[in-house]
Amino acid sequence: MSSEDRFVNIELKLVHQEDLVDSLNQRVYEQQKQIDMLEDLVRALAERVRTSTLANQTPLNERPPHY
Repeated sequence: MSSEDRFVNIELKLVHQEDLVDSLNQRVYEQQKQIDMLEDLVRALAERVRTSTLANQTPLNERPPHY
C-alpha cells in the first residue's frame, strides 16, 4: 500500500467520523429538546395536582364515605 493510498484511506475514515459525530450531535440536540419538553409537562402536571389537592382539601389517605 502506497503512502498516497494510506492518506486517502485515512481521509475517508476522517470524513466518516465527522459525519458520525455530526449525526450524533443532532440526535443529542433532539433528545435534549424532548427532555426539556417533558420536564415542562411534568412541572405543569405537578402544579395541576398541587392546585387540585389544595382546592379539594381532601387528604390522600382518607377513606371514602362508603367504608
